[in-house]
Amino acid sequence: MARTRGRIPSLLALSAAVLLTTAGCGDDTGTGAAADSPAPAGAPAAKTKPVVVVTTTWEGAFARAAGAQDVKVIVPQSVHHAPDYDPKPSDLAAVARADFVLYAPFEPYAAKIKEAAGSKAKLVEVNLDNDPDKVKAEVDKLGALFGTADAATQWKSGFDTEYAKLNKDVQAAWPGGKSPSVVTQVFTAWAAKLAGATPVGTFGPEAVTPSQLAELSAKKPALVLDNAHMSTGTVLPDSGAKQVKIVNYPGEDLDLLPVYRNAAAELKKAMGAP
Repeated sequence: MARTRGRIPSLLALSAAVLLTTAGCGDDTGTGAAADSPAPAGAPAAKTKPVVVVTTTWEGAFARAAGAQDVKVIVPQSVHHAPDYDPKPSDLAAVARADFVLYAPFEPYAAKIKEAAGSKAKLVEVNLDNDPDKVKAEVDKLGALFGTADAATQWKSGFDTEYAKLNKDVQAAWPGGKSPSVVTQVFTAWAAKLAGATPVGTFGPEAVTPSQLAELSAKKPALVLDNAHMSTGTVLPDSGAKQVKIVNYPGEDLDLLPVYRNAAAELKKAMGAP
C-alpha cells in the first residue's frame, strides 16, 4: 500500500503536465491560448489578409498597392487585349473562394464574374485609369476595404516620389524646352500628363474616322500617344507626328510603377532624348 500511495503524486503531476500541454496547443478553431502566441520559426504565418481575386493585372496592381498580399489574377498577362478573354471554370471557381473580387465595368465578362462570386465575396468595381490622382483615390478606397490603410499610405508616398522624378525627367527632354503638342487615345491621357503636356485632341477607343483624321492632323501634333492594348495602327499617317506606344497594364509582378517608367522612357525617346 505504501508503494501505491507513493505513485499518486507522480500521476497527478503527469496529468497536470498533459493538461497544460493540451491547453498550450489550442484547438482547430484557434480559440485556445496559442491563438495569440507567435508561430514557431519557419512555420507559415496565420492568414490575416483577405483573399483578393482580380480580373486583370491592372486591378491586381491596384490591389497590391493598397496592401493586399493574396492576389489571384484571372486574365493572363500574355493576353494582349484583356476584354477578349473568356473565363474558364477554374477561374470562376477561384472567384467563389475570394473575400473580394475586383473588376472593371467595361470588361465583357463582368457579368460572369458577378454570378460566380457568390454571397461571401464582396464585388468591387475599380476605376482603371493611370492618372495619378485617380490611382491614389482607388488605392485609398481599396486599403480601407482590405483593412490595409497603412500599407496603402506608405505605397502612395513612394509613388508620389517616383512620379515627381519621372515627370521632371520627361519635362527636361522637351524639345527646345517647350511642351510638345500631343494627341492621345482616351485611355492614355495620363501619359500626356506625365509629360507635362495638355492634349490638343483625343481619339478612340474606336478607330479614327476620316473627319477626325482631318481635324486631328490640323492640330499639327508632335506626338500621338497610342494605347498599346487597343491599337488600330498608325493613327495620323502623313502628319509627321511621332506615334508613342503606351502600355497601361502592369506585368505579372503586379507592380504599377514600371508602367510609368516605361511610358517616361518612350516619351523621352520620341522627343529625341538619348
